[in-house]
Amino acid sequence: MAHKKAGGSTANGRDSRSKRRGVKRFGGQTVEAGEVLIRQKGYWYRPGLHTHVGSDWTIHADIAGVVKFSQQRIAKFNGRHERATVVHIMPATAKA
Repeated sequence: MAHKKAGGSTANGRDSRSKRRGVKRFGGQTVEAGEVLIRQKGYWYRPGLHTHVGSDWTIHADIAGVVKFSQQRIAKFNGRHERATVVHIMPATAKA
């Protein structure tokens, strides 16, 4: 005869897969054209020089070069300004 009542099972043992978002190439790193720089949902980071945005807000490099991050004030539609981090690709200089 059992001395404890059966506990049953839990309803919790699940989780969703991670989306692997975030910065993939940091400032000062060299990149090739087409490389993914940042995976994000929404505009946490803004595209700058020689970059473009994919349909899921992913920022890609247009040219080969060096990654540079900068802060910029962006005017919103209501007149307020917000500080945004902008990602640029600086063309690599030829070394002789």
